Amino acid sequence: MSTDSEASTSRGLRKSLSVSYSVTSGGSRASARRSSMATPAPVLSSSGDGPSEQTFVRAFQEADTNDAGLVAVTSVPSLVKQVLGPISNHELQEVQSRVDLRAHKGEVTFPDFMEIMTETMGSTTQWGQLKTPLNGYVGFDSIQSQITQKALKRGFEFNLMVVGESGMGKSTLVNTLFKARVSRSSCMQTPTPIPTTVDINAVSHVIEEKGVRLKLTITDTPGFGDQINNKDCWTPITDYVNEQFELYLAEEVSINRKRFIPDSRVHCCLYFIQPSGHALKPLDIEFMRHLHDCVNIVPVIAKADTLTIEERESFKKRIREDITTHGIRIYPRGYDPEDDAEQTLADQIDALIPFGVVGSDKVVKVGNKELYGRQTRWGVIEVENKEHCEFSQLRDMLIKTHMQDLKEKTDKVHYETFRRQRLQQHHEQASKLTGESNI
Repeated sequence: MSTDSEASTSRGLRKSLSVSYSVTSGGSRASARRSSMATPAPVLSSSGDGPSEQTFVRAFQEADTNDAGLVAVTSVPSLVKQVLGPISNHELQEVQSRVDLRAHKGEVTFPDFMEIMTETMGSTTQWGQLKTPLNGYVGFDSIQSQITQKALKRGFEFNLMVVGESGMGKSTLVNTLFKARVSRSSCMQTPTPIPTTVDINAVSHVIEEKGVRLKLTITDTPGFGDQINNKDCWTPITDYVNEQFELYLAEEVSINRKRFIPDSRVHCCLYFIQPSGHALKPLDIEFMRHLHDCVNIVPVIAKADTLTIEERESFKKRIREDITTHGIRIYPRGYDPEDDAEQTLADQIDALIPFGVVGSDKVVKVGNKELYGRQTRWGVIEVENKEHCEFSQLRDMLIKTHMQDLKEKTDKVHYETFRRQRLQQHHEQASKLTGESNI
C-alpha cells in the first residue's frame, strides 16, 4: 500500500495530468524533490484521459514489464524518442538531467515519468505522432496560407558561394543554374585579370518566378588556388564567412535591431573539383577541412564531360573515400535528418556526391527542341539531360528541395556554433574584467 503522502501526490498528478495508472509502493518517492523545483511543469492537456497522456501511458506500460510502476533510468530517453520522434542531442541531455533529478536506485516512477514528459513537451517543438481529435472544423489550417502570404510579400534570400580554381566554369554553371546572367563576371563590361591574392566579390540580384521574389547573392573567390604558393589561401574565405556571422550577431543583439535582419550569411558553398580522374588534391582537402564547420559544402566535379562514364564513377568513388578518410563534413550527409523521409532523400543525394556537372548558358537546337547544351563535333551534351551529367540533380537539390534546409542548417548549426562561441568569449572577458576590478 502507498503511504498517505504518496497517494496524495499521485492523486494530484492524476488531476493535473489527466491520466490514470496504478503506482505501487514508493510510486512518488521524488515528491519532496519536485516540490522544491522553481518552475512548475506545464499541463499537457486539460481534457480527461487525453490522447497525449494515453500515448505516454502505453509507452510506460510497455517498458514496465514487471507491472511494478517503475522503469529503468536508462530506458527513459528511448521512451521519450519513441513518443516524440527524433530530438536533438541537447534535448536528450535535458531529458537525462530531468531523469537524474528524479531517479531513485536506478528507476523512475510513473508520476515522475509523466512530469519528465510534461517538461520535455514544454521545451521542444518535436511532437511526434501526438494528436488530439477535434469535434468540428476550427480554421487554424489556414495558418499555412497566412505564413505563405506574409513570406511572399517580404521575399526570400539565398546566398551562394562558389570556390575553385580559374577556368573551371564557375560563372557559367551559376548562370545555368538560375537561367540568367547572375555571376559577377557576367556583369562586368571587361574581363578582369586573375588577382595575385584571393579576392572575395559578391553581387546581388532580385529575381522573380511566378510571383516569388528571391534576393540572390553570388559570392565568387577569384585567385583561389591559382598561385604557385597556395598556403592558407582559404583564410580570406573563412574570414569572410565569419564576418557575415559577426554582422548578423551584431544586429541580433542590438537594442534597436531591425524588424527583419538582412541575411548575408553564406548558405551554401559549391566547391569545384578539377576533373583529373585521380583523387582530391591536398588543396581540396585542406579547404574543405577548414570550411566544413562554418558553411554547408557541396562538392562538384567541374566539366564532367571531359571524363568517360567509367572514369567519372571511379573518380567519384575515390573522392568519397577521401572525404570519409579525412573526416570532412559535406552537405547533406554530415547533418542529422529530422525524419525518415528526409533521411531517404539525403541518402539519394549522398549517392550522387560529388555531382558531375556540365554548365552552359548557350541554347542549342536538338531536333525540334531548343535547350541548354554544349555543341561538340560528335554531338550535343545536354546540360539538363540526366543521362549526360548530374546538373539537374544538383539544381533540384539547391533550389527545389533543399534551399530552405540549407538556410536552416546555416542558422541552426553553423551560425549557432559561432554565436555560442562568441557569446562565451564575451562572457569570459566580462568575468575576467569583473574579477580584476574586484581585486
